[in-house]
Amino acid sequence: MTATPGDQRWSEALLQVFAAFDDHLRLERLDSTHTVQAYLGDLTSLFDYLSGEGISTLDNVGTADLRSWLAASHRAGVSAATLQRHTATIRVFFRWALLRGTLDTDPAAALRSPKVPKRLPVTLTLSEADDMLQSAIAYAADTGGVSGIRDVAILETLYGSGIRVSELAGLNTTDIDFERRTVRVLGKGDKQRTVPLGVPALDAIAHWLEVRPQWANKRLQRANPLDTNSNSATTALFLGERGNRIDSRVVRRVVHQAMRAVPEAPDIGPHGLRHAMATHLLEGGADLRSVQEILGHSSLATTQIYTHVTNERLRAAFQQAHPRA
Repeated sequence: MTATPGDQRWSEALLQVFAAFDDHLRLERLDSTHTVQAYLGDLTSLFDYLSGEGISTLDNVGTADLRSWLAASHRAGVSAATLQRHTATIRVFFRWALLRGTLDTDPAAALRSPKVPKRLPVTLTLSEADDMLQSAIAYAADTGGVSGIRDVAILETLYGSGIRVSELAGLNTTDIDFERRTVRVLGKGDKQRTVPLGVPALDAIAHWLEVRPQWANKRLQRANPLDTNSNSATTALFLGERGNRIDSRVVRRVVHQAMRAVPEAPDIGPHGLRHAMATHLLEGGADLRSVQEILGHSSLATTQIYTHVTNERLRAAFQQAHPRA
């Protein structure tokens, strides 16, 4: 178990159950690193609060204690969305503790999640998406550099497939099927799915693969021949300038830089391109189930937010254009 901010004040019982829950998330549920960190961060906050209240074991935790912790978080300025996540985390945690026999009753069962106002995701119009890609292509052509060619491939792949930034960073060269025009993606919970990929994205990837050895060879030249893991990045589709597998932060920087070239377009990141792709699919007539499968959403309700986006656009267009709107 990694050290936590308040673990010096925690009892041995809380430390042990924290470590067991950590193992459950990573080894049994196979949650992503980001999800595990979010769960453990919320649990750390709760355990800090309980320890401060003199509570050292889970069987001494009641529903009132959990409500007091949430109320203290609210007074500290935590948003409704974060409070909702706090509530979801402790529900998962205490349900797990109940099922493993650590507790006889679940003190979180009676909690209600705070309502969070729904906000429609900011996205691009079709023309803004096209302007962004054309600007990146023009820049790559002007500079003739490897980075420009790679960045075009990244942008085309993100917008063309709607995959997450972590999924793109995890792609290998063998995941692209040029004949079937698909990309194989390893998503949340290690669930694999196959996503269609358009011709512009495939062409951009093919162009990148032609110049990719210029960066891949840099890593090979630095590799220690005695290190069996030294070539672990050689299968990565997208690389950084030193020849290592690309970092998600670099991908975000690439997207933000590309968006700055489009006047009045929203400053979105990789997830914004995912929103744009889904919205444009639905505006083009794709059915909701197909979009759900492409995005890798476990619930159709998650995908339905994009129907609200398209409805809002239709309403705005009607108000602007219809003489009797």
